Amino acid sequence: MQNERGVPSVPGALGLGQSIATTISNVFFVVQFLTPLLFGVISDTWLGRYRTLLLGLCLSLCGNLVMLTTSLPVALDRGAGLPGLIVAMFLIASGVGATKATVSPFIGDQLPKKKPHVARQKNRNLAIVDGARTLQLLYNAFYWLTNIASLSSIPATFLERYVGFWTSYLMATGSLLIATALLILFGSKLGRNCLPQASRVLKLAALSGFKLDHTKPEYQQQVRGVQVSWDDNFVDELKKGLLACRVIFTFAFFYLAIMQMHNNLISQAGQMNLHGVPNDMIQAMAGVACVVFGPVIQALYDLLARRRIAFGPMKRITAAFVICGAAMAYASGLQKIIYSTGPCYEAPLACEAADGGRVPNDVNVWTQLPVYVALAIAEIFGLVTVSEYSYSNAPKDMRSVVQAMVQLSACFGSVMGIAISPAARDPWLVVVYASIAGALAVCSVGFWFCFRKHDKTGTAHID
Repeated sequence: MQNERGVPSVPGALGLGQSIATTISNVFFVVQFLTPLLFGVISDTWLGRYRTLLLGLCLSLCGNLVMLTTSLPVALDRGAGLPGLIVAMFLIASGVGATKATVSPFIGDQLPKKKPHVARQKNRNLAIVDGARTLQLLYNAFYWLTNIASLSSIPATFLERYVGFWTSYLMATGSLLIATALLILFGSKLGRNCLPQASRVLKLAALSGFKLDHTKPEYQQQVRGVQVSWDDNFVDELKKGLLACRVIFTFAFFYLAIMQMHNNLISQAGQMNLHGVPNDMIQAMAGVACVVFGPVIQALYDLLARRRIAFGPMKRITAAFVICGAAMAYASGLQKIIYSTGPCYEAPLACEAADGGRVPNDVNVWTQLPVYVALAIAEIFGLVTVSEYSYSNAPKDMRSVVQAMVQLSACFGSVMGIAISPAARDPWLVVVYASIAGALAVCSVGFWFCFRKHDKTGTAHID
């Protein structure tokens, strides 16, 4: 989107510029993060998670087919690039939305449903060993495997630079064909749900002073003389689900920082001395870091659990916010170094000394690596934890909807990204990164003070 065709150092096709490309990228993410709510409702009330997941893969496959055909050189020559991009983005955003709403609860549903058992420790205290740690391990393994798959972006960036963008989309299309075939071959249907009943409970709570406890059968019978079809346990589960939604919505600023990997940080790499590496390949180091640090962090969780040291979800999410903010602070400092280095200083690739975009500012692109490592570690602490937490605390037949709230918070992050995108250009990028870092610092403090009381390890109940 940003660069024109034929730029020797940084590959491109449409030549829209950084600010417009950043805006389009954020709009794409807004649509991608809004659609999970729609597909979450469809999943929990009609199609079920398996069919919705399959629908999402098919939509993504269609989108990639459009990207493949309209990114061919002959199609770009005839002006099909931008229209094809718009159509493909809509299809892919819808497909990813359906996938994101369902894949996390679908994975969690594969956990064997076993009753908790009791283990006696050496100090004779009883510890309840339930499915919480197993669920944590399952989501960490899932996230680790998805990051192994994300390493395909490394050959994709070399293909787009030395052959053409169409080869990258050919690889993506082939991967989705395989994934869809495997899901059809091994998939199974899931049962219906109780979302309509949850809607009735929430409506009754609004009519009863916005107190969920007033929707319990005993209260309704005594005060209103009405018999309801749910029990106290369902209301308590719904309260847990709403608490999970409150936690989830704090991730907006977190996602604002994560989104920088997909736009401004790629542009930042393009301003630096690449030493033969495609500027959008560096972001693949986040996937590498996830693959490396995923097992390390899981081992840390296991060690703390054995030593009975509390490191619950609220602590992990707070740590994620702090690390993510530190990454943005580093990016701000790095951008300042770029602006302080020749030949173009605050106008990278745009001055006469750049030789038509061939000579970047003399800063090694690998100094960007700590940003991606820090963001990867923050994702492991934050995104894996919020998926596990939302699954554990949502009513069992509302899990797709609650998971969609994670994507809705990401949508808010992308909306903020759109709001600041006019400033996402030289020489203001130092302030952009520093502002995001400051927002995350405030968010981490506020989150801990608001939610630390809910951080009770070993108490998550898995149905």
